[in-house]
Amino acid sequence: MRTHPDACPGAVELHQAADGGLARIRVPGGTLSAAQWDVVRVAALELGNGSLELTSRANLQIRGLADGAELGSRLRAAGLLPSDTHERIRNIIAAPLEDNQALVDALDEALCADPELASLPGRFLVTVGLPVSGSGGDFGLVDDVLLLAGTDTGVRVTDPVDAVVTAARLFQQLRGPAWRLSEVDGGVRKITEHFGATDVPRITPAVTPVAPSAVTPGVPLGRLDAHQLPGVPVRLTPWRSLVVPPGTDTSGLITDPASPWHGVSACTGRPGCAKSLSDVRADVYAWLARPELSDLPETIGVGTRSPQGALQSGSIPQRPVHWSGCARRCGRPVGDVIEFVAIGDGYRRIAGTARDEEIR
Repeated sequence: MRTHPDACPGAVELHQAADGGLARIRVPGGTLSAAQWDVVRVAALELGNGSLELTSRANLQIRGLADGAELGSRLRAAGLLPSDTHERIRNIIAAPLEDNQALVDALDEALCADPELASLPGRFLVTVGLPVSGSGGDFGLVDDVLLLAGTDTGVRVTDPVDAVVTAARLFQQLRGPAWRLSEVDGGVRKITEHFGATDVPRITPAVTPVAPSAVTPGVPLGRLDAHQLPGVPVRLTPWRSLVVPPGTDTSGLITDPASPWHGVSACTGRPGCAKSLSDVRADVYAWLARPELSDLPETIGVGTRSPQGALQSGSIPQRPVHWSGCARRCGRPVGDVIEFVAIGDGYRRIAGTARDEEIR
């Protein structure tokens, strides 16, 4: 049971990291006009450390901020901060290649309009579309299906916006100190009973990442130089990639699905995080530069291999690989993920493999 309130950072209420203030900017559905994208880029250059971090919820982070007041002012003017009271709960991830932004916008507006929902935890999450339905949302929409804690319990709805708001109110009433619907004893059952389940075939929630290409480039380790992509409308994806118009200059981004960078993510690590035991990102760069690595053949799966199973240039990740600087495992993608967690002078593989062992 949770014993302390959720402390997710917002766009105004910053988290004080080792490298300065950290702001998390919610972008429901991940869609930013060219003008909005430039506002965020310039803010990162002028107010932060000059980079933008893409999160696994298709949001943005700016690091190295002195305070959030000026950032908040710029975001409000750009329409990216419609509610100070609700801004931390505006977590709506959507299938990025589907025409669903109008539904996302209607959901966002309705959630922000309900004063009761302002005190939902910052971990609250809504998903829209089958490709993101397995992403661990408290509530999810796939056509007329209302998912509860990532499960199809048979609830079918005619007004998806009203259904999500109603379900969110019920969650708020039931949750106590819990941050997620899945943590509420009997929560899914009680909300299912409120709506009434139908005897129809159930859908299977899934996570279907977008493959890198010229119009869906990935961002190495989710960190983008804020000088990049000026004047370009973008749609952020939950896989730390972007959807951009054809012909966009994607230099420095991942456009080849066979790239060894594809599917690899990491937390901030040192020096940005005081809790980290290592400079995680530097370690990942060094690891990917070692094609002779042969002691972990199962970590990156199905490409060209040496007889010992070493990762070679052009290998394709079998499943996501995430590196963390401490046991909190921040930024871990949802689903079947191989993880390496720092333990001091090395890393321990703790998930997605048959063994639990240290690597260097």
